[in-house]
Amino acid sequence: MKEKKHSTVVYLALGSNLGARYILLSQAITRLDEEVGSIMDIAPYYETAPWGFTSEHHFLNTVVALRTHLSAEELLTETQRIERSLGRTSKHLRDENYTDRTIDIDILFYGEEVICSNHLVVPHPLLHERLFVLEPLAQIAPNLMHPEKRQTILALLEAKKAKE
Repeated sequence: MKEKKHSTVVYLALGSNLGARYILLSQAITRLDEEVGSIMDIAPYYETAPWGFTSEHHFLNTVVALRTHLSAEELLTETQRIERSLGRTSKHLRDENYTDRTIDIDILFYGEEVICSNHLVVPHPLLHERLFVLEPLAQIAPNLMHPEKRQTILALLEAKKAKE
C-alpha cells in the first residue's frame, strides 16, 4: 500500500444543469466526502444561466472546501470517476464546446500549488472570470489568496462585478 502524504486543502466547484440538480449536487458532495477526503465547508447553491453556451437549462452551482490526502492527479481521477458515475458523458481539458451536464466538478485550488500539465491546470484558469465560481467561493473563503493573481477571492469577485 502506498504511503499517504500530508493532507491538502482543496477547493472544488460543482455544477449541474440536467436532471435532479439538487440531488446530483448532494450526491456528488457525499461521494467526495466518503471517497476523496473530508468536506470542510459547502457554499450556498447559486442558480445561474449557462456560461459559454446557450441552453434553456439553468445551473445550480456551489463550491466545497475539502481536505484530502490525494495528489492533484489522483484528485482529478477521482472527481472524473464521480462525474461519470453520476451521468457525465465527456469532459476534456480546455474543451471549448460547453454543453449541458448532469454534474461538473472542477478543481479550483490544490493548496497553494500552481500546476500546469497536459491533464490539469490549477488554479483553474477561468475561475476569476466566472461569477458562478467566485460568488460561492467568496462565501467560504473570501480571504483565500490566488497564488498567481496575488489577490484574494473577495478582491477578484469585486473586480469581476465592477466589469459587469
